[in-house]
Formats: sequence, structure tokens, C-alpha cells
Amino acid sequence: MTKSILRSAAPLTAALLLASCTSTRADTDAERTASAGATTSVAAEPAPAPTVAVAESPAGPEAPVITVYKSPSCGCCKNWVDHVKAAGFTVEVHDLDNLSDIKADAGVPANARSCHTAIVGGYALEGHVPAATIQRLLKEKPAIAGLAVPGMPVGSPGMEVPGQPADKYDIVAFKADGSTSVYETH
Repeated sequence: MTKSILRSAAPLTAALLLASCTSTRADTDAERTASAGATTSVAAEPAPAPTVAVAESPAGPEAPVITVYKSPSCGCCKNWVDHVKAAGFTVEVHDLDNLSDIKADAGVPANARSCHTAIVGGYALEGHVPAATIQRLLKEKPAIAGLAVPGMPVGSPGMEVPGQPADKYDIVAFKADGSTSVYETH
């Protein structure tokens, strides 16, 4: 199923890239995001994702689009989306009532799950992964399925609580076989 989803997204990706090459300066990120509707899944091995040019952004000259699946009522998920946008990523958001199938298709182990799931550059991101860590992931391209911040630790991006000290938390790398290891500690 995962490979068929990735293959079915290819024609849409080509059309979006072609359209972005011929768009006017009046086009906005919101208009481009609204026109995209492909569902993406994570392959066992990371594959390069199409890129959208982001001029001189902190995420790099060409940052891949982050596709986020979240609950429509989740405030901390919206805060995390704002965090990655502020880092220069283009974000496409899909509000869903049930994320179980998305998490399963992305290969997120049950013990690493959190409130939202995102896909970028062929990797799954689960929970409040910092933008700097996403940039490191995309630069290093390790042989993993994705990264997770299990639970919702206070102080992780989108989970900041004024006046409350940040929790120490691990960013966990997970593989397609469900194995996990610590990628970073914050």
C-alpha cells in the first residue's frame, strides 16, 4: 500500500512543480498549499521528496514540503506547524478526526506515537520534533523511517508553557522494523 500511495502521488507532484514554475509572484504559500491534496506515506528506505523553493530561508534554499496530519482541534499541533513554518519550511496541513491509519502507514511504533504525524523527504515525523532536528535529518539522510518525540514533553516546540521549565526529552529514531534508538536529547 505504501509504495502505491507514493507512486500515485508522482503525477500530482509533477503537476504542482510545473504549476509553480509558471505561477506569478502574486501566488501565496496558502494558495499552493490549498491546491495540493496528495496523501504521502513513508517507504522503508527514505526517498527524496519534491522540493519547493524557499528563498534564503533558515531551512535552506530549497526546503521540502512538510505534510502534517493532525486533529482539527489540536492547539499544540498548530503551534508546532507555526514553529516549522518560522524555520522556513512550507507546510501542508490535513485535519483528520482519526490519525491511526496515517501513523500505521508511516510505520510509527506504538511506543513512539504522539499527537500529530508529518511526512517530509520520505521520513515520518511524529510529535514535536524541533525544526533544527528536521534540518539535520534531511542533511544527514540516515537509514531510518523517521523521528519521534513520544508523548508531549513540556518545552518541545509547540508545547512551551510560560513560567514552566522545559522537560528533558529524547528524539527517537525509528526504523521500518519498529526498532528505536535515541537520535538527540534535549
